[in-house]
Amino acid sequence: MKAFGLIGYPLTHSFSEKYFGQKFSDENITDCTYKLYEMPDITALPALLQQVPNLRGLNVTVPHKQNVIPYLDEIEAEAQKIGAVNVIKLENGQAIGYNSDYQGFMQSLQKFYPTHSSLQALVLGNGGAAKAVMAALENLNIIYKLVSRTPQAGQLHYQDLTEEVLVSHTLIINTTPLGTYPQVDTCPDIPYKFLSENHYLFDLVYNPAETLFLRKGREAGAQTKNGYEMLVLQAEISWQIWNI
Repeated sequence: MKAFGLIGYPLTHSFSEKYFGQKFSDENITDCTYKLYEMPDITALPALLQQVPNLRGLNVTVPHKQNVIPYLDEIEAEAQKIGAVNVIKLENGQAIGYNSDYQGFMQSLQKFYPTHSSLQALVLGNGGAAKAVMAALENLNIIYKLVSRTPQAGQLHYQDLTEEVLVSHTLIINTTPLGTYPQVDTCPDIPYKFLSENHYLFDLVYNPAETLFLRKGREAGAQTKNGYEMLVLQAEISWQIWNI
């Protein structure tokens, strides 16, 4: 029996176990299992690999997309460039890191946002998911600014989001966990009053289906999209990686 799973913490909001369980059922895959492995500290990873020797692949979610890297034997070029890993392939005693968030986000965004637009994007957050989003935007030639509570050179603080900035940046992507179930009453601290029907709000959060961030955008007339399709796409890319 080949084992697959998800590491991260917390995992109460995850769709991965249900998604892969349904996939295995629908496609009559009888020799695979998928489990959640809650892991508050990434130092527990080597022990997990020893305890579950039939593991063939892992998905990685917050907060481990970056701090898992030192525990890998090899990192695929795109994941190396992004600086974040959300898929691990375990083969012949080797742990190889990949990034499927990048492709999943890019494909989902292309269905949602007129990427030929000359206008610009704001990326809220600076974690591992943000790195994949920024790589996708660069691939699509979309100019962006990163917004952080602790900005580095060339980045913006939330206090810098004036009406002028919001008007000139019509795509706003939330890569933070704010609004994720059960903390559904939280959202990024942006000036929602400056949003309009010209804006597109993309939230990587998928539970709930409409976060407070997206609801405020919708009420202002903006187009909105959650992260569910991105998750499905990246999950299928993960499956392809594990079965190459």
